[in-house]
Amino acid sequence: MLSTGSRSRWPIAGVAVVLTAALSACSGGSDAPGSAGGGSGDAAPAVPAPKIAISPATGSAKVRPDKTVIVTAADGELEEVTVQAGGKKVEGEFDPTHTKWTSKEPLKPSAKYTVSAKATGKGGPATATSSFTTLKPKVGLEVVDVTPGIKGETVGIGMPIMVRFNAPVRDKAAVEQALEVDAEKPVKGAWRWVDDKYVIYRTAKYWPAHQKVKFTAHLTGVKAGPNTYGLEDHSTTIKIGAAWISSVSTRTHMMVVRRDGKVVQTMKISAGKGDTREYTTTSGIHLTMERGNPVTMISPGKKEGDPGYYKEVVNHAVRISNSGEYVHSAPWSVGSQGRANVSHGCVNASPSQAKWFYDNFHRGDIVKIVGTSRILEWDNGWGFWQMPFSKWKQGSALES
Repeated sequence: MLSTGSRSRWPIAGVAVVLTAALSACSGGSDAPGSAGGGSGDAAPAVPAPKIAISPATGSAKVRPDKTVIVTAADGELEEVTVQAGGKKVEGEFDPTHTKWTSKEPLKPSAKYTVSAKATGKGGPATATSSFTTLKPKVGLEVVDVTPGIKGETVGIGMPIMVRFNAPVRDKAAVEQALEVDAEKPVKGAWRWVDDKYVIYRTAKYWPAHQKVKFTAHLTGVKAGPNTYGLEDHSTTIKIGAAWISSVSTRTHMMVVRRDGKVVQTMKISAGKGDTREYTTTSGIHLTMERGNPVTMISPGKKEGDPGYYKEVVNHAVRISNSGEYVHSAPWSVGSQGRANVSHGCVNASPSQAKWFYDNFHRGDIVKIVGTSRILEWDNGWGFWQMPFSKWKQGSALES
């Protein structure tokens, strides 16, 4: 009996040891292989934070103003991008995945830019900054004059927008693309380059009356030619007034003035006597350009003592061309006004009616003259309406 009991205890102990080992192998404690704090196991790889790349690289100098700023993010999405110089931010846009931001406008020359970006991802947030400077161009393009541009001025429905630059424009398409005309009552129009420094905007039809038009030259950073970049933007607000249209007939010797389609004045006139070309009033659509009281008029191409020489001082004169034509007071021709043409090419009116016209005109009002064989040239003064719009727009660098 005793010997049998001794034999039975060893196998039972062995089973217990095996069972303990089995329980230990199935345990899921913090030291289990593969757990975050596993003793002898390998740790799971950490998720990387987003990586942000900026171009131009930080420290870059003499960056071309027409270079695009690009910010990208790997292992995450861009949350915010700011590019600025002197407190002015550069406009840009994200791609659909928000992993790329691209600037949408040129940079300002001779400026220091700072870039800051934020990104988010599974590996946490990330930030990056950069700075670079743009080059100083050999030639800085600027607007030196916009007509009309007098503060508080009201202009007529025929008024063009005439822009002059300080330097020749070689890449006319790039500069023209940067010229914006924003009207409250939009109408079709086009630019025409007269020369490398002078461009004119004209509508296909007269401006709708009683509105404001804003002209903006978005020139900053625009490449206008070799080593030539725009230095800054320029804007002007233009006020279009009533529709003043004066119709002149050299045959009936009458001038009818309408305001917004309603007749407001009927004037007897005398036009050019027409015995020579220079004394023939030009037919066509004229624009009122400027006024003077008095104005001294001297025969063109003649000096004192020459046949046909004259020097007259006239009152209440409104210029309508560059070839010496005005609507003006002519007390000496009152007897001929309404019945004969006796002037040197101007439209003569009585002193009282000439003063009325002088007091009521605006630059860019319409004066339509008919009845003579001499046609106003499109580049004689502001005779731009003499050119068909289909031909006018052929002077654009963008129109086909």
